[in-house]
Amino acid sequence: MRAGDLGTSGVRVTALGLGTAQLGDLYETVTQDRATAIVDAAWDAGIRYFDTAPHYGLGLAEKRLGLALHSRPREHYVLSSKVGRLIRPGSDGEPTRRWDFTEAGIRRSIEESLERMGLDRLDIALLHDPQERLTDALDDGLPALVRLRDEGVVDAIGVGTGDMAALTAFATRDELDAIMIAGRYTLLEQPALTEVIPAARAAGISVLNAGVFNSGMLAQDHPGPDARYEYAMAPPQLLARARQLADHAATAGTTLPRAALAYAARDPLVASVVVGADSAEQVVTTAHMAQDSRPLDGLWDALVALGLIPA
Repeated sequence: MRAGDLGTSGVRVTALGLGTAQLGDLYETVTQDRATAIVDAAWDAGIRYFDTAPHYGLGLAEKRLGLALHSRPREHYVLSSKVGRLIRPGSDGEPTRRWDFTEAGIRRSIEESLERMGLDRLDIALLHDPQERLTDALDDGLPALVRLRDEGVVDAIGVGTGDMAALTAFATRDELDAIMIAGRYTLLEQPALTEVIPAARAAGISVLNAGVFNSGMLAQDHPGPDARYEYAMAPPQLLARARQLADHAATAGTTLPRAALAYAARDPLVASVVVGADSAEQVVTTAHMAQDSRPLDGLWDALVALGLIPA
């Protein structure tokens, strides 16, 4: 599978990456066997970039991913996790999330992620949802990641969020190697094109495009009334827009999911499109669509003419 560079970091990620929120029981309980089957299917499809976070299932996704990757040669894949949330016991003894963008907190977060995964190295560290503590993330978290990269603890650094204000604040920071845009640069909506993408291009920052199915709405050939958006029921106006896109994709001889993947990867600034999966079969289907090279220029022209995507 084709690979792309993350800024000038030397880290190369496959054009399709596997996100692991589903491994943390996002929508339903996932067994370790099922998680391993998902990762195995991704590996067999040529995917060598895996993204996770402590936030996903309170560390459960990291544990399951680590077990699934345990037999794979560590030098043969790229791994990213996120910092800014530590998993700590709550007042009732149950694990809970605690914000911490201090350098000590970020170092501890990486150590604990590696412990959960049973691995000895993290390639990419991303500040997770920094909009919740934006000043702390900019003033403390970013310099801490720069120092960790300088020390060789990680090879590349960045930020991951779907918040436009936070993405805009970080897209001009040329200290970063990558920004992970979650659900804001998709076939359904493209607010990141206004400021974030131009700023990242000027700063030499690569894009990891995640959430490109908008919580699964664009993963269906014809989105039904139970379609999700932002992990909740889709608003009627967005569902109607997705159905328009699906109709035009069918007219162009393709499907909505394939068009969504192709659109998300169009810009050369996008180093990897990161998608989740809740089954091995879903991984195989997504990989086949992502590697389908048939041109969709006629579809893009039609959607531009209708004002459904920008020129």
